[in-house]
Amino acid sequence: MRWLLLILIGVKFSWAVAQHPDFASTDFSKADSIAERYPDYSLKDLNDLAVKLTAPLHTDQEKFRSIYFWVCTNIENDYADYAEVKRMREKMKSHPEAFRQWNQTFGKHSFQKLIRQHKTICTGYASLVRELAGRAGLSCVVVDGYGRTSQANVGGEGIPNHSWNAVKLNNKWYLCDATWSSGAVNPQQGTFIKSYNNSYFLADPALFARNHYPLDTTWLLLPKNPSRIEFLEGPLVYSAVYKKKIIPVSPESFEVTASKGKALPFCFKSNGVQPVKKIELEINGDKRSITATNDDGTYSLDHIFTARGTYLVHLLLDNEYVFSYTVKVK
Repeated sequence: MRWLLLILIGVKFSWAVAQHPDFASTDFSKADSIAERYPDYSLKDLNDLAVKLTAPLHTDQEKFRSIYFWVCTNIENDYADYAEVKRMREKMKSHPEAFRQWNQTFGKHSFQKLIRQHKTICTGYASLVRELAGRAGLSCVVVDGYGRTSQANVGGEGIPNHSWNAVKLNNKWYLCDATWSSGAVNPQQGTFIKSYNNSYFLADPALFARNHYPLDTTWLLLPKNPSRIEFLEGPLVYSAVYKKKIIPVSPESFEVTASKGKALPFCFKSNGVQPVKKIELEINGDKRSITATNDDGTYSLDHIFTARGTYLVHLLLDNEYVFSYTVKVK
């Protein structure tokens, strides 16, 4: 249940999240208001929808925002289809070609459901964003790779399980994830919780790479790419890191070994304008406030484990979950 809570927390946050610094001062309110004019609009004529969403707008970034916002607020994540794809992907993980062929057939079913019911999974979200953007004269591609959550791709070799988009605006490529922006799925109830999350819209690549790793690493859009193993073994991060613009420094991995009675250092770097006011560690469900030093945006804190065992540790900043670790104390 704790992991389920964190999945929901990790994708629920509000609209007031700064995207890529290039658009930090861009006002997208007009684009959003245009998207809101067409709730549940038919997908049978994508040209018509693309024109309605973009014709009143003048800049490429506003046109793309209108498309993205419409998709995120009008398309429902289909948990039943997601669960079926996940089951087959795991069943056929040793036979990728067989899964690819199965997925092609399943994709036709998924596409028809998207058109009829406005329900889909990640590939449907990404494909719809691409198709609408293309009809508006924007360069947009689907990026396939590894999405990392508390229930997927934590250590091991990893399984490609997710799709998102890269879009070219003002001759530069940017990243976004309409699936994760649209809301959250409750796996235990099999229900979708609609809640727009701006964190994954034109996101900072350095943050995006903490829970997205493309099969083609060109789409990391970073000057230096982390390895896939570094990605899979790193701390778990949640969407609040985008809002607060923070990156974990240490521990460097999700699974941590510590010594009883010896301080375990936690360190993270903040590029946000506002300082962090409240820092907490939640250890096996027990929250405690922590005092940290701040050296030019680099926060450092220590914790001493007084008993052996394995601990689930979450770091919270201003009451929001940001990182998770498992700590084995010897």
